[in-house]
Amino acid sequence: MAKDVPTSRRAVLLAIFIAFGFLFGYDMGVISGCLIMPDFIRRFGQEGTDDQYYLSSSRQSIIVSLLSAGTFCGAIAQAFTSDRLGRRGSILFWSAIFTFGVAIQTGTTYSLVQLVIGRFIAGLGVGSLSAIVPLYNGETAPKAIRGTILVIYQVQIISGIFLSYLLELGSHTINGSASWRIPIGLQMVWGIILLSGMFFLPESPRHLLGTGRGDEARKVIAELNGVLEDNPLVVGIVEELDFAIRAENEGGKATWLECFSTRNALWRRTINGMMLQFIQQLNGQNFYYYYGDTFFQSAGAGRFSSCISRLSPYIIQTILGAVSVAGTLPALYFIEAWGRRKSLLLGAFLQAVCAIIVALVGHSTLAPSGTPTSELTARNRAGGDVVIAFAVFQVFIFGTTWGPTPWVYLGESFPLRVRPKSIALGSATNWFWNFMLSFFSPRIAAQIGPMIMLVFFGMLVFGYIYVYFAIPETKGLTLEEVDELYRSGIPAWRSVGWRPSEKHYHHEVHEKRASDSVEEA
Repeated sequence: MAKDVPTSRRAVLLAIFIAFGFLFGYDMGVISGCLIMPDFIRRFGQEGTDDQYYLSSSRQSIIVSLLSAGTFCGAIAQAFTSDRLGRRGSILFWSAIFTFGVAIQTGTTYSLVQLVIGRFIAGLGVGSLSAIVPLYNGETAPKAIRGTILVIYQVQIISGIFLSYLLELGSHTINGSASWRIPIGLQMVWGIILLSGMFFLPESPRHLLGTGRGDEARKVIAELNGVLEDNPLVVGIVEELDFAIRAENEGGKATWLECFSTRNALWRRTINGMMLQFIQQLNGQNFYYYYGDTFFQSAGAGRFSSCISRLSPYIIQTILGAVSVAGTLPALYFIEAWGRRKSLLLGAFLQAVCAIIVALVGHSTLAPSGTPTSELTARNRAGGDVVIAFAVFQVFIFGTTWGPTPWVYLGESFPLRVRPKSIALGSATNWFWNFMLSFFSPRIAAQIGPMIMLVFFGMLVFGYIYVYFAIPETKGLTLEEVDELYRSGIPAWRSVGWRPSEKHYHHEVHEKRASDSVEEA
């Protein structure tokens, strides 16, 4: 794979750094542990009739969901800054917004209003950066490693969630506000690292060419591919990008409606990006992330699961985080070895099997919540083991397939002209359904228990069908070749092995010559 196009160490380090998903993942994971910390509850909860403080379900919903509301707004807002400030400048701006929001949260004492305002402002930064990072990586990473680099984005998100669980596992034993201020305040470190590091990273070459800065673009392309500026590879890439950008800009300034136009099948690409994000959020894994501790405790009946039930929620969260990280790492290989379609199809099938087993076994065998251990039957215990085993397996499969792949697809599917707006719509869809899931899942689960997994099973079946008929294979294609793939009108199920027309082959010849010259040197 690496021999298909020369790739410099700078390109890899650049993309790994800019995919600093710790920021997003950590911010999503840190609040769940804070909600059950005694000092946090005392400061932002309500005093009950028994003189004990508690966080009502409505306050929990506000604290958790305000971040998602901010991320939705931020994902849309970044489309206005990505072109005006550039990809690099936009990342700097939103990193500063995120850091400011975290500072507001960390500095609050007893004000719930200040806390949720800080959550919303931090969400603006998280949502905007979640859209800009795939955009930036898709435009800068050489095609031979673009899929892998975009997967690193998801690996770091999951690792950020896991890291937040680990820190809270230690900090929750601290008396006083330090128990929650330390894990929340550490988010400022991630924001400052990203903010400062961007001063040393280049602008997207596609954006530079689109704004008439050709000399800078050639220099960046040469650095990212580890060759000289006059190398045939650089010449070929610049020529093709220039041609594509001129063609895209002939129609004037892009509008939001253009994302759904019939020209170059833009409507199909935008809908595909939004649908993959929608299906991803309703795979079922986020239900485990948000409410896994409660769900697992209700399943704590067998030899394995009864051990789980005796663990603290912090340990249960940490176990889930570790499984998620372990599941995401293989995706670094499979995203290029299998391709996008196979990863999505296989992931939907295996997760659907897990979801229906958890739903049916859980519904038919688990004892009602709160049943004393002494009253549990052998059937209850065996059912608890099955539920937990397949729930953990589903989280693992999600990390390998549906976790990273929709973000890879989103980052490589759109022409430069509408790319910021189309990626914004995809990211906003992700955060909107993240908000809906976190807000409504506990209410639904309270009514139907494990049968909520049938909702996710149905979504996974729908996802399999949708991917088979609508999502083409984009592995190994440049962003310009992806344009041609959609224009060709080839059915998605026949797109594996599709090759671009002759007008693109000169680019690959340049790549081969450049690769040979590097090897000879």
